Amino acid sequence: MTLELELRDLATEIAEEAGQLARLRRQEGVRLAATKSSLADIVTDADREVEALIRSRIRVARPDDGFLGEETGAEAGSSGITWIVDPIDGTVNYAYGIPAYNVSIGAVRGEPDPETWEALAGAVNAPALGETFAAARGHGAWSNGIRLAVTDTTPAGALLATGFGYDPATHEGDIATVARVMPMARDVRRMGAAALDLAFVAAGRLDGYFERGLRPWDFAAGALLVEEAGGVVSRTDVDSPRPMLVAGGAEVHARLCAILAENP
Repeated sequence: MTLELELRDLATEIAEEAGQLARLRRQEGVRLAATKSSLADIVTDADREVEALIRSRIRVARPDDGFLGEETGAEAGSSGITWIVDPIDGTVNYAYGIPAYNVSIGAVRGEPDPETWEALAGAVNAPALGETFAAARGHGAWSNGIRLAVTDTTPAGALLATGFGYDPATHEGDIATVARVMPMARDVRRMGAAALDLAFVAAGRLDGYFERGLRPWDFAAGALLVEEAGGVVSRTDVDSPRPMLVAGGAEVHARLCAILAENP
């Protein structure tokens, strides 16, 4: 078995265990632990507990690997492999009882810098939906035994997804960006969980996705899912505080990038 497949299988196993813990804690009732960048940007006790579980499982299985988690930060390793983890992506959905949340675990070669890493494997588990999406570089993207493929044509217009940042000062610009892409859109979805949006692009349930301001743990696993499902993922404005990520099939990706590159 290749390293990529080993990492994928480990990511899948841990993501599914972590997802079940998150779901159990959701059923028991969510307690907010803190806010982060703004009052709307929350973290729950479950976020921290789930990340602790993931970190401990990885440490036992691969003690020399590095780690970057949304809640607990970075820890360097010596193996050249780093795990990029979002314990509960879509925390606001989770806190409100909306089932669009997931556990996202990616494994990359190199430092936890998306400009330099090579994504090797990833898994996105959506426990409330009963689905796991997983990919290994060079081995495709899969969900529940079905190989995933992005859509390649959108004759009725593209079904797109996006997200908005937590800072109210950015909302006007984000809404203006949506208005710019609407001429190519069949409709737009805003689910509030980046990794799940990317998984749905990989599965052909969405034709494309774009969002500013994502962090490495938001897309480390999901971007690989899209690429291994035959899609394209790119990031622009990477030196700005809010880089733009665009994902989709080749045609939709190219059209989105062309529109977003135009001066507003």
